[in-house]
Amino acid sequence: MSTQSLYRPITIGPVHIEGNLFLAPLAGYTDRSMRFLALEQGANLSYTEMVSAEGLARNSKPTKLLLRPADNETLLAVQLFGPKASVFERSLENLSHHRVALIDINCGCPVPKVIKTGAGSALLRSAQTIYEIVSVMTKARLAPVSVKIRLGWDAKSINYRETTDAAVQGGALMITMHARTKTMGYAGQADWEALADLKSYLKATAPHVLLFGSGDLFSPSDAQKMLQQTGVDGIMFARGALGNPFIFAQSRQLLQTGLLSPLPTASERTQMLLKHLNLLIKDVGEEAGCTLMRKHAAHYVKGIPGSSSVKQALVQARSYAEYKEACSLLPLGLS
Repeated sequence: MSTQSLYRPITIGPVHIEGNLFLAPLAGYTDRSMRFLALEQGANLSYTEMVSAEGLARNSKPTKLLLRPADNETLLAVQLFGPKASVFERSLENLSHHRVALIDINCGCPVPKVIKTGAGSALLRSAQTIYEIVSVMTKARLAPVSVKIRLGWDAKSINYRETTDAAVQGGALMITMHARTKTMGYAGQADWEALADLKSYLKATAPHVLLFGSGDLFSPSDAQKMLQQTGVDGIMFARGALGNPFIFAQSRQLLQTGLLSPLPTASERTQMLLKHLNLLIKDVGEEAGCTLMRKHAAHYVKGIPGSSSVKQALVQARSYAEYKEACSLLPLGLS
């Protein structure tokens, strides 16, 4: 496969997307501010945090806040989670009030508080329920539907072909697979061979359905290797994008030109950290924005020499000025 063909446009039903580098939905992280920066840096699509179908059905204020698009977000891709089709069905009316371009069904979250409700990875144990949920959402015709899955519940129940079949039969036009089992969580190594197998399977059984890959994508080179080795149609950066929106521009350059750009400098990373903070402050105010920024800040300075002591200052910062002062303690600071 040529380098030029690795980065390519994507069509999901009536939705046309310039390229195939997406920001994955990350609970607690992919809010408006993070999505804005990812899109600005070259992400072709960014997903919301997981949105509760039950919360949407009840029209709760926190849920509505999760559905606000970023200022530069022309396509709002929403990921929903819930335990059964009836819950999703009740969410449809309120969902229709938002200009949603894509709907993703989460069947992969391994977090215990999600699983105990019957949602997330719990759905990997019931292909029939996946089929019913996707069918409800597809028949509503609000937006094309995609499904996020994992390899299976554990090593003894690898069933990604079965859950993919259920999603496709329900009308899904895209599958994203995080190539780990539920029990692996985020540990161990993602099984990219399974991604290659699923892509071959879809070519034979449902060639109209796209497959995106996720798992162990922490650099532009990882993106290139996954596309080359598995044949997936696109990739979703998840943890690799935390504190690193630069990964999208760098990956696009590598895939389009074969050239790997230099890593961002300490100055560029701290400037981006403060820009991220400014976006949060604009959204929720300085006090709340500074609190929310703490979980992002450590990712921005990770690996920078001398950052250990700075991380402590960042997680204690309560104002923009204190964040800026903490950043100035790094070598090169904001120069």
